[in-house]
Amino acid sequence: MTRVAAVDCGTNSIRLLVADVDPATGQLVDLDRRMTIVRLGQGVDKTGRLAPAALERTFAACRDYAAIIKELGAERLRFVATSASRDASNRDDFVRGVLDILGVEPEVVTGDEEAELSFTGATRELTGRDDLARPYLVVDIGGGSTEFVVGDDAVRAGRSVNIGCVRMTERHLVRDGKVTDPPTPDQITAMRADIEAALDLAEETVPLREARTLVGLAGSVTTVSAIAQDLPAYDTEAIHHSRVSYDRVREITESLLRSTHAERAAIPSMHPGRVDVICAGALVLLSIMERVGASEVVVSEHDILDGIAFKAAEEAEAGK
Repeated sequence: MTRVAAVDCGTNSIRLLVADVDPATGQLVDLDRRMTIVRLGQGVDKTGRLAPAALERTFAACRDYAAIIKELGAERLRFVATSASRDASNRDDFVRGVLDILGVEPEVVTGDEEAELSFTGATRELTGRDDLARPYLVVDIGGGSTEFVVGDDAVRAGRSVNIGCVRMTERHLVRDGKVTDPPTPDQITAMRADIEAALDLAEETVPLREARTLVGLAGSVTTVSAIAQDLPAYDTEAIHHSRVSYDRVREITESLLRSTHAERAAIPSMHPGRVDVICAGALVLLSIMERVGASEVVVSEHDILDGIAFKAAEEAEAGK
């Protein structure tokens, strides 16, 4: 097995995985997996630039991760940056900072590359399961964008569209610099219309309705699963490969959209950094389920981060 480190830097969070990986068998053994909410994409949709405070939060997390990677002795590090840094006019500042701290340049991947990595991470361990019909539709609801990938053992088609939970919150649920608490009916209607337009765009290239199993990734989906299970705290093992019915997703989404900040913050499994954006994230998930006619979503804790680790291990093996 090859020891690798993978970093996924998204719009809302930056995550680290250090793991021993065997690309041939698809085995991946976690050594350290963690997430830090840094809101790198704060204000990007409006200004087109990465804010200085957001960059410093991200660099602070990178310094912490550098110490962990060194301590665990990873043979190869791959750092992938997604939606926010694709959109920013000052992304060179971000690239230089990461290079100085971690010694590698962040790969600012395209939406298609992001989709393929998400699919690999989410489905590698599902191979051979006869209780999950194929093709899969893997949906990764991030902060700035959502990736849609349809495939069996390999990707058939993928598309990234700009309906992430942070982007939708900033675009539709903020008034006078503050998140509306709770959202108004007009705000929800406008957000829903934006989501539906993005789904139309995704469906131009990805056959969403051909999918037989919906696999949902990232914090909005895992948080909905935690709420559905009424977990006393966030529990990765309970969440991974859990199944949440459409009816339950609808109930949870409608409840979140009626709730106040304090009520959402009081949910035991809710990460503090997700309180303001979970309404938008849950609505994106519900809208997707309605579009594809999914009766349930299979929730995966393994996603683009695991896909990055698999690719890093394959590259390391090829270079030996």
